[in-house]
Amino acid sequence: MNVLVILAVVAALIGLRFVKPGMLVWLAAWWVGCYVALRYGFSTPVPVSVIKLYMGIVTLSLTAYALADSERWAQVRDPLTAFMTERRYQAWLVVVALLIPALFAVRIYAQMTSDPQAPSFARTVHPAPPDSITVHDTEYPLGTQDNPYRHLENDDPEAFAGRVVNGRQIYYENCFYCHGDLMAGDGMFIHGLNPIPTSFQDPGTIPMLREAFLFWRIAKGAPGLPEEGGPWQSAMPAWEQFLTEEEMWNVILFLYEFTDSKPRAVEELH
Repeated sequence: MNVLVILAVVAALIGLRFVKPGMLVWLAAWWVGCYVALRYGFSTPVPVSVIKLYMGIVTLSLTAYALADSERWAQVRDPLTAFMTERRYQAWLVVVALLIPALFAVRIYAQMTSDPQAPSFARTVHPAPPDSITVHDTEYPLGTQDNPYRHLENDDPEAFAGRVVNGRQIYYENCFYCHGDLMAGDGMFIHGLNPIPTSFQDPGTIPMLREAFLFWRIAKGAPGLPEEGGPWQSAMPAWEQFLTEEEMWNVILFLYEFTDSKPRAVEELH
């Protein structure tokens, strides 16, 4: 979190209380403050789609706050009505009416004509994992760690199938929004992500990785990426905050089962 940005937003809102602006200005200040906090207040950039979602919630909340009291609503409605109807504001109204579409046009033109920018540093798609990670107070040595439930595939196929079903449920409750129905990296939220999620259907992805690697990436998410794994625009959360270790291992079983892949085995040193 960028503490300075958050503190600046809080200080600005506190300072406005001493100025005692009208309700319309106060609501606008809160809207702008929330946007700045979401857009610039986090070291890991928040995806545009998520910003739009939260700003929609903020807009509805501020509107509901204004409408909940007739006096507050009058303080919002009256200045807007005066601006749009009174002759003394006519020139400014024309300026605003022309400026809004002009700004959108400039933004669209700039996006269409801008040259692609190379990243500031080389990005490793599959960065090297740490030697070990700690999840829920348990240490996992990633160099030798296997999926603790993989042996059930041969030892108890029925129990294995049950864990795959559990992994499937967890995937479609939490993961498919970004990774897609068919694990092709084409979920409904990908338009706000850069880079987009990896397609697990690509034979050069999870079949080349050990299950411990996936456990690390799922458990620690984007916040757990090393510097070489940037840019830091991934929306992947640290799923250890929401799922148990067992659930994460079950999801991994489902990933390989669904894509008809086999995980890379632990390599023995000779």
